[in-house]
Amino acid sequence: MMERLIIKSDSINTWLSKIIETVPRVLAPVKIGSKAEFKEIKDAGSVAYDVITTTSSIKSAAFPNTETLFTYEKQGLETKLYDVAEDNFLDTVIWRARPCDAVGFGPLTKIFNWDYKDKLYNERFSRLVVVSFACDKADECCFCTSVGGGPGNTAGSDIMLTKINDEDTLVEVLTDKGRKLIDLCKDCFTDADDSIDKESVLAKVPVKFTREQIHEKLAKAFESPIWKAQSERCLGCGACAFVCPTCACFDIQEDAHGNHGRRVRCWDSCGFTLFTQHTSGHNPRPTQATRWRQRVMHKFSYMPDRLDIYGCTGCGRCSRACPVDMNIAEHLKNIANNE
Repeated sequence: MMERLIIKSDSINTWLSKIIETVPRVLAPVKIGSKAEFKEIKDAGSVAYDVITTTSSIKSAAFPNTETLFTYEKQGLETKLYDVAEDNFLDTVIWRARPCDAVGFGPLTKIFNWDYKDKLYNERFSRLVVVSFACDKADECCFCTSVGGGPGNTAGSDIMLTKINDEDTLVEVLTDKGRKLIDLCKDCFTDADDSIDKESVLAKVPVKFTREQIHEKLAKAFESPIWKAQSERCLGCGACAFVCPTCACFDIQEDAHGNHGRRVRCWDSCGFTLFTQHTSGHNPRPTQATRWRQRVMHKFSYMPDRLDIYGCTGCGRCSRACPVDMNIAEHLKNIANNE
């Protein structure tokens, strides 16, 4: 479904206030110093609209950085297992996601349903409603158009808002979930004129390469010296993975206390030295070059081959977060042009 409406700019907070009153949890960008992060809000006036994007993505709404998989209790020779309580799953609206945030749930959903249906991820994701805002500004780290997206890409969104001018904002209603949010404040909306040109107000993000170029080059690049050259600055800190909308590596830890405990899933990164180290001490990815190769190959070769989807949305967060200025878009451009 697709419905185009108009909301006046001064009515957006009225609508958001109604959403906050109705929905158990609303997450939106909130200013923290000079940056912004997705936080739960209770006041429509607390949303940060003057930032291009948040430091971290919104993937934690469906895939938390730390979560309990189950708890257990030993009773004599038996062990009882307990599922995660229902009150851990809240109906949630993500407000002012960017298109590169919304589209990131596509790769995550494929990963968590590849050979096993991850019930915790699926339960959280089923309760999400994504209200994204099209981008009228971009910076040098943005490269969504190079990976099949764009500043007004609606994939993954339930509703998309695009500011047309100071008074009017275009509202594209894309799913039934989105329609339910519109119904909370019907008087705030009018039908949109067919002549409204959304594309004219979007940010201009030049195409630097295509996914197909990268995929083709990677098929022959496993032993390429480019991996060592590109990885020489990498610290292996994992910042890129933790801010990424699509990275899904995790570790599982045991939190045991006497006769009871819990099993915990925590974010991890294939860029960490110990990620693939065997108990024997052998590590099949012993250098930063082999770990950097894995990161790029996974997103642009293994995932499209196995899951028919790419593992990068072009948000540029990894480049912004990198302490040594490893710009993945520039690295990908070099791979695309490498003979």
